[in-house]
Amino acid sequence: MRRRIDDGQARRIMTEQRPPAPQEPAGIEPPPLPPPFVTAESVPGLVRAVRRRADKSQRELAKAAGVARSTVAKLETGDLTPSLPTLVRMLEVADLALVATDPNGAVVQPMSSWDDTRDGGGKLFPAHLDLIIDPKWGEWWADKYGLARPPETYHRDRAYRDAKRALSQWAVRVQQFRHDPVPENPDSPLWNRRRAAWPRDRDFT
Repeated sequence: MRRRIDDGQARRIMTEQRPPAPQEPAGIEPPPLPPPFVTAESVPGLVRAVRRRADKSQRELAKAAGVARSTVAKLETGDLTPSLPTLVRMLEVADLALVATDPNGAVVQPMSSWDDTRDGGGKLFPAHLDLIIDPKWGEWWADKYGLARPPETYHRDRAYRDAKRALSQWAVRVQQFRHDPVPENPDSPLWNRRRAAWPRDRDFT
């Protein structure tokens, strides 16, 4: 006489007779991805990534970039640091470009230079200071000496410069900063009293 087995018993028997699941082979855990920006330590991997994207051997990449094959080999092993022109040429082989970004990932454009960005002597104005076109009395450092005022000058006082920038941004982008208080006006009497109290030898350059 055949014994009847209910569904619960059948599932239990099948589970007990099931062979153990094979264990996953112990693979090699890859290291975490490096930061997406170029450092001296990331150059070897970047050169290899260029070869990967361009589908080129070391000899082929060297020929395309105009360097020796040994240069590519040393770059990939970290025994050599490329010059900027060499790195740019290698990136171009894979249709890549070298850019500078801020912490938020926005691309930083280089500053342009033309005749209007130079003073009467042909020198560039300081890149970190704001240029003043047709300065008024008191905006040029030599006004107090009675010297002829140039057509352009710049704020040497960084605190004054930053305050002017903040006020200008607030005024131009009022919709963006509508909930922020109005920045202090650096041309106010309060600011003039503060500046008068600063040490005479304070370095504003």
